[in-house]
Amino acid sequence: MASGASGPSDPQALLLQLVRHMLAKPKDADVTSQYQYALRVISSNFTPSVEGDEFQVSQRIQRKLARQGRESDAARFAELYRKLQSQTVLKNRWAIMYLLMSLSEDRKSARHRMAEGASIFGQGLPRMATSTPFEPRPGSRQPLPQEQTLSMMHERSHSSGIGSTLSSISGHGQTVSSTSNFSMPGDAYTPAGDMQPVSTRLSRMLIGDSTKHHTYGATPAYGQARRTPAVTFAQSAGDTTDNTAAEVPEASLVRDLIYVFQGVDGQYIRYHPAEDAFCIDHQAGVSKPTRDLVHKLAELGWLFLRVRKYVDSRSQDSVMGIVGQSFCAALQQELTEYYRLLAVLEAQQQQQEQDPGVVDPSTDLTLIRLKVWTYDPIHRMKYLAILVDGCKDKKGGALASAVHSYTLHGDPSVKCVMKHILKLVAFPIKTMLDRWIEDGNLDDKFHEYFVASDPLVKEDRLWHDKYSLRKSMIPSFITMQQARKILLIGKSINFLHQVCHDNSPIKVKGDSDLETKNKYQDTEMLLEQDLDGSFQQVIDSAYRDTSKRLLHVLYTDYKFLDHLKAMRRYLLLGQGDFIQHLMDLLESDLSKPANQLYLHNLTGMLETAVRATNAQYDDVDILNRVDVRLLELSPGDTGWDVFSLDYHVDGPISTVFTPQCKILYLRVFNFLWRAKRMEYVLAQVWRDKMGSTRKLESIAELAPILHQCHILTAEMVHFVNQMQYYINFEVMACSWDELWKKVTEAEDMDHIIAAHEVFLDAIIKGSLLNEESQPLLTQLRTIFDLIIQYQGVQESLYSDSCEELRLREADKQAVQDRTEQGEWGVTAQTEQEQKRRKAKFLREFIPTSRAQLKVLRKSYQDMVQRFLVMLTGHSDDSLRLLAVRLDFNEVYKAKEPMLRSPMAYSRTKKVF
Repeated sequence: MASGASGPSDPQALLLQLVRHMLAKPKDADVTSQYQYALRVISSNFTPSVEGDEFQVSQRIQRKLARQGRESDAARFAELYRKLQSQTVLKNRWAIMYLLMSLSEDRKSARHRMAEGASIFGQGLPRMATSTPFEPRPGSRQPLPQEQTLSMMHERSHSSGIGSTLSSISGHGQTVSSTSNFSMPGDAYTPAGDMQPVSTRLSRMLIGDSTKHHTYGATPAYGQARRTPAVTFAQSAGDTTDNTAAEVPEASLVRDLIYVFQGVDGQYIRYHPAEDAFCIDHQAGVSKPTRDLVHKLAELGWLFLRVRKYVDSRSQDSVMGIVGQSFCAALQQELTEYYRLLAVLEAQQQQQEQDPGVVDPSTDLTLIRLKVWTYDPIHRMKYLAILVDGCKDKKGGALASAVHSYTLHGDPSVKCVMKHILKLVAFPIKTMLDRWIEDGNLDDKFHEYFVASDPLVKEDRLWHDKYSLRKSMIPSFITMQQARKILLIGKSINFLHQVCHDNSPIKVKGDSDLETKNKYQDTEMLLEQDLDGSFQQVIDSAYRDTSKRLLHVLYTDYKFLDHLKAMRRYLLLGQGDFIQHLMDLLESDLSKPANQLYLHNLTGMLETAVRATNAQYDDVDILNRVDVRLLELSPGDTGWDVFSLDYHVDGPISTVFTPQCKILYLRVFNFLWRAKRMEYVLAQVWRDKMGSTRKLESIAELAPILHQCHILTAEMVHFVNQMQYYINFEVMACSWDELWKKVTEAEDMDHIIAAHEVFLDAIIKGSLLNEESQPLLTQLRTIFDLIIQYQGVQESLYSDSCEELRLREADKQAVQDRTEQGEWGVTAQTEQEQKRRKAKFLREFIPTSRAQLKVLRKSYQDMVQRFLVMLTGHSDDSLRLLAVRLDFNEVYKAKEPMLRSPMAYSRTKKVF
C-alpha cells in the first residue's frame, strides 16, 4: 500500500489500492469482486466495539498478543506504538490500528479457505459479496446512519427509558462503542514520509507479511450471519412444531435479533409479509419455549419498523407542515435514543464473537438478558407505534391535539414520553402564537395555525372577514375562549396598523407582566397552563392592552362616539327642531311627483335647515357627512316616498357602520319619516280645523259634519301620538340607552359591533320592520294612507264650505249695499239664484261630504280594529301592550269580541 504523499485521498480509491497491494496485482488488473467483498466486509461487518480511543485500542491489541503467548510481540508492539505516537502526520491512528487488529483476527478464516483451494476474495464466498455496496439487496443488514451512530453516545437526549437500559448494559466493566457502522477516514490511509516504515512493521507484526501471504478471509461471524440458508418460511409464527434436529446456537439467535431490532432480516429470523411479523424459519432447530421468546423479542423490531416508516414517509411530505416536521423530529429523537441501545447491544455481541475464547456469564448476551434489557424499550416503542397510528393524516393544531390526548395516560413513563414529544410538537404553534399576539404577523404557509387569514379581503372588511378561527386546528390544550382572545389580539394589532394607520407601541408592561411573560417563554407553561395560570395571564394582559389601545384610537382620533350620536340625531330623527324645520321646508316639494324632484334643491333646503336650528353647532366633519338621498322610484311615488337623509362613513368607523347597517338605518328612517309625516299632517289638519270651525258656525247645516270631522281627527291624533310615543320612547330611547351603556363599557371592538347590531335589531323589531311584523307594517301603512286621504277630504270640505260662506256673505253685503242706495235688497232673479245655490249645497254637497266622512271613518276604524287584533296576537309583550293604549276609550274593545276575550293578550299569533 505504498504511495506517495500526493497519492489518492478518496477512501474507496485507497481501499482499491490496498486490495491490489495485498493480492500483488498490477495496477490495471481487474479486482472488482475482491474489492466489492472488501468494501462489504469493512462497511457491514467490522463494527468497532471500542470507541474512538487510541489508548484502548492499543491496550486491547497488547492483551490479545499476550493471550496468544506472544509476549515479545506485545512488547515490540508497545515500542512501535510509542514511535508511532511521535509522528504528527497521521491523524486517525486508532482507526488504522483497529483495522490491522481486525485483519489479524480474520487470518484463520482466510487460511481455512486457502486450504480448500479457494481464492481470497472471489472463490468460495457468497454471491452477495459482489453486490453493489451502495444499493444492498433487500434483506441484507443495513448499517445505521453514520451521522446518527457516530454521535449517539455523545448526544444528550432529553428523553428517558432507553438511556437507563443503555447505562445498565455499558456498566459491566468494559468500554463499548456507540456506533453501529464504521467508515474509514481517508486520511488514515495516506502514508507520508517516515510514517511508512512504522505502519508497515505494525501491519506485518499483526497480520503477517503481505508479500508472502496473499490470503485474507472474512470473520467466522460474518460468514455465519450473512450466509443464506436453504430454508423456507411457509409456516406462520404461531407454528407449534418443535424442530430441534439441528439446534441453532443461542448466540446466532441473539445476533439475528439485534438485526431484527433494526428492522433487518437475519439468518433465521425474517419478516413474513403474510403474517406482518418477524418469524423464525420453521425448519430451524429451535425449541418451542425459545421460539416463543424470540417472537416476543422480535416484536420490538416490528414496532420499530412501524415508527420508522411513518417518520420516513412523513418527513418527505411537503404538506406536512412545521408542526408535522417537529413531530417527526421528536420521533427521530426517540429513535436516536433507541439507536444508542442497539449500538451498545451490537458492540456487546461483536465483542463476544471477536473473543470467542473468553466467556463471561455476567456480561455475555443471552435471550433472557435481551428480554430484560428490552423490556422498557419495547414498552416505549409500543406507545410510539400507537401514537403514529393515531396521528395519521393529521397536521397542525389537530396533530398537537392528538398528541396531547395521549399525555392523559395513567402510566407515568408513557406520560413522560408523550409530554416530551408534545413539547416539541407544540413549539412551532407557540412560536406562531408569539408572533401573532406581539406583532400581528401570521406566517402559516401550511395552514396549521388555528387563526386563518384571507389575503383577498380588503381593508374595509379586515375586521369582519380577513381573520377567522380554524376550529379544527385549535389545540386541545387551548380553550375556545382563549382562542377567541388570541384571535382578537392579532386582529386588533393588524386593524391598528392597516386601517387606523397607528404604529405606536401598544403599552410597556410592568415588572409583574414581564415576569409572567418570561415564565411563559417555556412551552411547558402553555401545555400546563392550568397549574399557575401564567399563560392565561399573558393572554389576558395582551388582550386588555391591545383592545384598550384600539378603542382609544377609535374614540379620540376618529370620534366614533360623536358619529354614533350623529346617526341617532339625523337618521333616527333625534334632532327634533331640525327635523321639524326640514319638513316645513320640504313640504311643497315633497308633495310633487317623485320624478319632479331635484337633488340640488333638496340639498340646499337641508343646509338651510342646518343653519336655522341647533344642528349648526355640531362638528363640521359631522355636518359634512349629512346628505340627502333619493330612494329607488316606483310608479305613482311622491317625494315623501323617496326622500331620505344619508350619513357618509369611511375609515375605521365603517367597520361598525357597515353598508348592511346603513341599509337598516335607511329602512328605519323611512318608517320614522312616515310616522313623523302623519304627526305633521294631523297637526296641520287640527290647525286648519280650529281656524275654520268658528267661521263655519253660521252655516248650521255643517254642524253635524264638522262634529264628525272633530271626532275622527281626535281618533287619528290619539292613534298617531301613541304610535310616536311607542317608537320614540319605548323603542328608540330605551334601545339607545342600552347601546350607549354597552359601548362605553366595551372591552374590545367586537363588543361594540355586537352592541350596535343588537341596537339595530331592537329598533327594526320595534318599528315592525322584521319578518314577523310584516302583516302589522302593511296594516299600519294602510292606516297612514287613510290619514292622508282624510286630509284631502277635510281640505276639500273646508274649502267648499268656506267658498259657500264667502258667497253668502257676499249676498248679504250686496243686499245691504242696495238697501243703502234705496233699492230693493234683492231682485227676483238674484233671489232665485241664491235659493238654487243653497238648495244645491244642501242637496248635494252636505250629503256627499257626510257620506265620504262616514265611509272614511268606517274604513279607518275597521283598519285600526284589525290592527289591534293583530297586535294582541303578536309575540312581543310591548306590542301587545301597545294595543291597550291604542284602543280609544275602549271603543274598539266594545265592538270586537276578540279584544274582550281574556286570552286576547296571551295568544301567540293569529293569521288573518
